[in-house]
Amino acid sequence: MADKRDYYEVLGVSKGASEDEIKKAYRQCAKKYHPDLHPGDKDCEEKFKEVNEAYEVLSDKDKKARYDQYGHAGVDPNFGAGGYGAYGQGIDIDDIFSSFFGGFGGRRSNNPNAPSRGSDVEASIYISFEEAAKGCKKTVSYDCVSTCDECHGTGAKPGTQPKTCSVCGGSGRVTISQRSPFGVVQTQRACDACHGKGKIIDSPCPKCGGSGRKRKTKTVDITVPAGIKDQQILNVGGRGNAGYNGGPSGDLHVYVNVQPHPVFERRGDDVWCNLPLTFAQAALGAEVVVPTLDGKVSYQVHEGTQPGDVFKLKGKGIQRLNGRGKGDQYVRVTIEVPKNLNAKQKNLIKEFESVTNEKNYAQRNSFFEKIKRMFNE
Repeated sequence: MADKRDYYEVLGVSKGASEDEIKKAYRQCAKKYHPDLHPGDKDCEEKFKEVNEAYEVLSDKDKKARYDQYGHAGVDPNFGAGGYGAYGQGIDIDDIFSSFFGGFGGRRSNNPNAPSRGSDVEASIYISFEEAAKGCKKTVSYDCVSTCDECHGTGAKPGTQPKTCSVCGGSGRVTISQRSPFGVVQTQRACDACHGKGKIIDSPCPKCGGSGRKRKTKTVDITVPAGIKDQQILNVGGRGNAGYNGGPSGDLHVYVNVQPHPVFERRGDDVWCNLPLTFAQAALGAEVVVPTLDGKVSYQVHEGTQPGDVFKLKGKGIQRLNGRGKGDQYVRVTIEVPKNLNAKQKNLIKEFESVTNEKNYAQRNSFFEKIKRMFNE
């Protein structure tokens, strides 16, 4: 563990950072190093794993408290059962904390052998604008703590079993009697022999070091529903960190990042886009081709269309999430003024200008009428 970087340093936050600051830093780092944005870059892939590992600890109050006091040793599932402490076998920092302080967040009960749920983990995916609109299937890769497949979570070497602690009888706690001016006072504390676990492992599993848990990279196929928005979270039940003593696993929270589109803009369930027209098309009207999420459609632009006019294509927007129907598509007209005209083109425009009058320009005429009223001309 000596080569591991400080988790706060990995996320670029101070030790006193708030929960929101840690989450914000994680999202920024995850986006920066996400493998989908750097295909084949092993360095970014390793940094992405490092960022996820750091966030998994610092976003969990239990683990963060242990990490702040014990460093990496307090949260590494492979730590323990290797000669640390007075008894050297089956030490579990998580249980030591649970014994002394009653646990953080109520995850563990007073019974050290009672099943308890594993914590949740997070992952991110990147999808295109079209995939968000129509839905898709994605394979998500993420790191989590799983039950050791060698010892099946017992922490003991295959072929052996943990022993019930003879000192505490498997309760994980011992009662201490002390004399005081008020008589004999009895208090309970973690059993020194088993360090609060209630069991002692004489032969630790060589694969997980006696913890019964091992960090792994897993993949899961998920269905992204049509209409999902940027930064929405998909919950995959039972795909998080493994539980304790046969308890259920936590969940996987998948943050969905929707990449921007070069043409379309989303507003709710509606889609907006700009349509550039020539002066002639806008003035005379024309049949034009408009791009939509369902392909190209023809539209008849009416005569005298102005810059900024908007027309609607009903039902050409985005599927409503978990609902019926679709939004609409709104098309905003822009007029492109031609550049680099040759002499003939310029003369034709001048000729056109000479045969037009103010009646042909309603907005221009209205504008100058307002100016006249302003200055009483």
